[in-house]
Amino acid sequence: MKTIIEPFRIKSVEPLKFTTRDYRETVLKEVHYNLFKIRAEDILIDFLTDSGTSAMSSEQWAGVMRGDESYAGSSSFYKFQETIQNLFGMPYVIPTHQGRAAERILFSSFLKEGDIVPANTHFDTTRANIEFQKAKAIDLLIDEGKNPSLIHPFKGNLDLVKLKKLVDEVGAGRIPLCILTITNNSGGGQPASLENIKQVKEFLSQYNIPLFIDAARFAENAYFIKLREKPYHNDSVKDIVEKMFSYADGILMSAKKDGFGNMGGFLAFKEKKWVEMTQNLLILTEGFPTYGGLAGRDLEALAIGLREVIDEDYLKYRIRSIAYFAEKLVDLDVPLVLPAGGHAVYIDAKNLLLHIPPLQFPGQALAVELYREGGVRSVEIGSAMFGKFDELNQKAIPADMELVRLALPRRAYTQSHVDYVIEVIENVYKKKDKIRGYKITSGPKYLRHFTAQFSPV
Repeated sequence: MKTIIEPFRIKSVEPLKFTTRDYRETVLKEVHYNLFKIRAEDILIDFLTDSGTSAMSSEQWAGVMRGDESYAGSSSFYKFQETIQNLFGMPYVIPTHQGRAAERILFSSFLKEGDIVPANTHFDTTRANIEFQKAKAIDLLIDEGKNPSLIHPFKGNLDLVKLKKLVDEVGAGRIPLCILTITNNSGGGQPASLENIKQVKEFLSQYNIPLFIDAARFAENAYFIKLREKPYHNDSVKDIVEKMFSYADGILMSAKKDGFGNMGGFLAFKEKKWVEMTQNLLILTEGFPTYGGLAGRDLEALAIGLREVIDEDYLKYRIRSIAYFAEKLVDLDVPLVLPAGGHAVYIDAKNLLLHIPPLQFPGQALAVELYREGGVRSVEIGSAMFGKFDELNQKAIPADMELVRLALPRRAYTQSHVDYVIEVIENVYKKKDKIRGYKITSGPKYLRHFTAQFSPV
């Protein structure tokens, strides 16, 4: 059949709150134009993130009731551990309360001042946790991944030429690990190919540099490989996942994405020595190794979610839903990161709002306008999130791209919700020339976009 339907029935619903434009204008002023600070009850459609916002299945809710809350040796942990071992081939599993906790433990254990961590593209919390250790996060994305309108099947690939150049320049001794984020969230939710993962691992092995995969959206990446990488068209997603992670030495994951979890994450390793390096910090800051900051009910639900996410009927629906959203916007001439990613549509705010310079945050301006127009919350991924400051020259440096991400929570919204958001974007697009830029009036050193205050220019 041509029509792709949701591979589930809706069993429980919660009401949405409709507001007026005047009400939303008041809200924006009260939160100083930072959408993170808006109360959830004042949002109609919340596409801020797909992290922790997905709908859990009936089997996951049953798992919540079965959760074993024993402090040590919880049976729910062993189900969680066994699922990760079977799915990813990693024998050693360390649960954490979410992905950034896994990042903090990993980087606190591995990094020292002056170290360098290459990646295709680091996401915001990854970069911040690296920089907090006084190390440097380097993005080595292929050039195709920096051109929003260019069609390329694997725009999340890490550039091997750039990686070789980096190792030659700084020496392998300053690179304690390399990260591949799949899919590449900061670059438009774009996948990395299995061939690229293999080649990166083969190169790193020459220098004994371990490869870690940020696996937040591993199932979506595997499905793209099945669709776009010829040797794997007939492979199951489960087989592709096994092949992907056969090249990894370790995993860090926020299980709030492809784990269908409202909370949770983990580290997983192939070698026991990395457990010994990280477990003491886990116990100090997260909890005993068989719960790691999570309730037994969360561990139980995540074990089920990690198995459910590789269902190919679900992945077909998920990827097609995002593509549908993108196709409708392309028909309206809205510039996007193309092809569509796995979990979100990314509007190219730089090209949509040509009259707003990068340091006046066109992405933030567009995100604010989408909320003002229709109560839709999105997030800026541009110079507000990733802009830097050159201390030597006392000069702000904009990000490579100015994007607005509309991330769809899994199994939570229907096509009519998406159609409404498309209509909101269309209305904003028609008056794009009237949108004003913004300036930051206050904000912290790390992860400023979460709490910064803005004002119109």
